[in-house]
Amino acid sequence: MHIGIPKEIKPAEKRVAATPAGVKALTAHGHRVYVEASAGIGSGFQDEAYAQAGAKLLKKVENVWDRADMILKVKEPIGPEFDFMKPGQVLFTYLHLAAARELTENILRKKIVGIGYETVQLQDGSLPLLAPMSEVAGALSVQMGAYCLEAKNGGMGILLSGVPGVRPARVTVIGAGVAGLASATVASGIGARVSILDINPVRLAYIRDVMQGRVVTINSNPANIEEECVGSDLVICTVLIPGAKAPKLISRNLVRRMKKGSALVDISIDQGGCTETSRPTTHEAPIYIEEGVVHYCVANMPGAVPRTSTIALTNATFAYVLALAEKGWKKAIAEDPALKKGLNVCEGKLTCEPVAQAFGVKYSEIKL
Repeated sequence: MHIGIPKEIKPAEKRVAATPAGVKALTAHGHRVYVEASAGIGSGFQDEAYAQAGAKLLKKVENVWDRADMILKVKEPIGPEFDFMKPGQVLFTYLHLAAARELTENILRKKIVGIGYETVQLQDGSLPLLAPMSEVAGALSVQMGAYCLEAKNGGMGILLSGVPGVRPARVTVIGAGVAGLASATVASGIGARVSILDINPVRLAYIRDVMQGRVVTINSNPANIEEECVGSDLVICTVLIPGAKAPKLISRNLVRRMKKGSALVDISIDQGGCTETSRPTTHEAPIYIEEGVVHYCVANMPGAVPRTSTIALTNATFAYVLALAEKGWKKAIAEDPALKKGLNVCEGKLTCEPVAQAFGVKYSEIKL
């Protein structure tokens, strides 16, 4: 198969879809890989490394798209990338369609085969291609929350860890998935007082065990969310429904009642966000103040640490990329129910039910 890896063009997105090691493994299996020149520079991977791995470097991005049967990306297509698409071409990337109607309509119009990393789902409900980036975002959320709490950024001037004789900050994490656990681990590790909320009592029991009581686990319901948000210095939202828009768990009125100068980090923003006051921001302008609360809502948080993120992403996606390349998308999806769940759009049809529900449009099941 001919596989294309273009440079990401989303603002401040420095990740790349595959490391040179990943490319070498693909070329070793006889596949042709086209990499746009300088695609890996932001993650610390030089063009020479891709060339040595067997990739063909191309200066013009349109040539990468034109020669490829399958395009590997990190983020959803934007701007001129739609013009490069060909009907029937496979696009394997993070799509997050449920929060972006215009993107969904554009990608349907191009009649490509769009497989979203974020909806590839194993039988146990886990999301193997979302997990590594969720873990990165969860760990980063504490770092970014600490930044928001600095006085120069409009925060109340609190050090998360506290110091001897001064109480540490109170941190609430909503959602106990991969990102939530990573957030809680980092926050408690630096000494903050941490609560984590979820609707799954089994998951809460697991976190209580692995954290050895260093985190308070609380059942997630409107009353408990309200109590924790009002009393916290930092709230981190990590709730995810695979393929669907994030639920609005925090109202504007509740944000208004939070401490002035407190911080809110919404990891769920790439699926629409968990609060009524959340709106997407960028790495160049990551924060804003709404109702007296400092918000951090960057939709591609792992892009802040592109080298770590790129390596972790390649580790997770490679087996699926290889299956698609070796078998073709139809056979690969037919043989792997997890990969079939990743199929969001197929040659003009919307094939992800949660996305169809989000927009109130027809869902089409693909029969292979």
